[in-house]
Amino acid sequence: MEFLSYTIAQLLEAYRSKRLSCSEVTTALLRHISSRDQDIHAYLSINERLSDAAKRADERMASGEPLRPLEGIPLAIKDNICTIGFPTTCASRILEHFISPYDATVVERLLAAGAIIVGKTNMDEFAFGSSTENSAFGVTRNPRDRGRVPGGSSGGSAAAVAAGFCFGALGSDTGGSIRQPAAFCGVTGLKPTYGRVSRYGLVAFASSLDQIGPLTKDVGDMCLLLSVISGKDRRDSTSVDRPVPDYPSFMRRDLKGVRVGVPKEYFIEGMDKEVEQKVREAIRRAGELGADVREITLPHSQYGIAVYYIIATAEASSNLARYDGVKYGHRSSEPAANAREMYFATRGEGFGDEVKRRVILGTHVLSAGYYDAYYGKAQKVRTLIMRDFQRVFDDVDVIMAPTTPELPFPVGEKKDDPLRMYLSDIFTVNVNLAGLPSVSIPAGTSAGGLPVGLQIIGPHFGEEKIIAAASALEIVLQ
Repeated sequence: MEFLSYTIAQLLEAYRSKRLSCSEVTTALLRHISSRDQDIHAYLSINERLSDAAKRADERMASGEPLRPLEGIPLAIKDNICTIGFPTTCASRILEHFISPYDATVVERLLAAGAIIVGKTNMDEFAFGSSTENSAFGVTRNPRDRGRVPGGSSGGSAAAVAAGFCFGALGSDTGGSIRQPAAFCGVTGLKPTYGRVSRYGLVAFASSLDQIGPLTKDVGDMCLLLSVISGKDRRDSTSVDRPVPDYPSFMRRDLKGVRVGVPKEYFIEGMDKEVEQKVREAIRRAGELGADVREITLPHSQYGIAVYYIIATAEASSNLARYDGVKYGHRSSEPAANAREMYFATRGEGFGDEVKRRVILGTHVLSAGYYDAYYGKAQKVRTLIMRDFQRVFDDVDVIMAPTTPELPFPVGEKKDDPLRMYLSDIFTVNVNLAGLPSVSIPAGTSAGGLPVGLQIIGPHFGEEKIIAAASALEIVLQ
């Protein structure tokens, strides 16, 4: 069972050397999930044909054909990414029995690279949340401390990686939903540049902000998954036709000549002292590795949360209008005199409180008389936030900052206080507003053993820059 702690790279080497078979790995993995996931609840569904997929992988490896990049690697998929043969529920009652008739582009690419899908992971309903407590199917708990949340909304994917229930996972990040759970669970999580990875098959939350990305045990594995899922997709008009670099080749052991910006706005009053200490220590280690560390300012950062929760809820209210009980998904069985009554009953039964809250907020900011005051103004401030980053990246290569202002918090602590929950994303939302790439890597643990995340932000399509910085720091921060 020791091999369940392997990285993807280590497992591929074990396959090449014939020390392990895919069937051995998946049998042990299923046993491990069966014994532990009842306490963590990382998965919403498990692949009933996992053993068959493993046998096919073993047959291919035995045939002598060259191994594909992810041959026989068991991965998990967040449950808002469409997959044939699995439910795609978005952790919502309204899609409880929905089976997608097609695979998302990222899933197609993983399968073509030889990966096998273990199952679909739990999440905040429709990705609305920062704790994975908003799932209609139960709370996911942090494998590092089961009394605490794993972060969200990709909490199930982060927990699955941290608990050894898979060798890597995909999540989605609209305002920090990969990076924040990566920080809380002590794993690595990347939000790519907007347009680098196809969104085709990702159930939409906020279409101008959403991006799919990997959660892994280390930076090397992150590079492997990113290389597979990146690239232009004709089915997604927002994906960019730009060559995909050889991401693993940018990994390095020092930071000589790298200019690192540290934004003063990301070290705020009220943030957890242990988080600040660990992040500042990580930045100091970057200097020891040869980086030129300098303070920078991102003056419009303070408006990020307000701007994000206007734009994101506006887009969400529009995207979720499709769940009306007519075309697919849940439909209320309550007697209704007309279509309007049926819509109200269906959405009332199918949506949880946080989804209803955000739809109401979004509908309000888009309504007549409020559009210019809220949504229009938020888009203007979004441009100012983007310009702040563009100006800074004329002088630095990457930005280093905390991923979150706090340690993983206890289950239930913020569930009934939405404003406190929203502030969990204070250091991550601006990256999405600007469409930038950003990674969270482990920066150590608190005195109580809780993980802390370091966020490294790069310029547009600067994934190779954050990979270089993350891989060098990862060595000294372990």
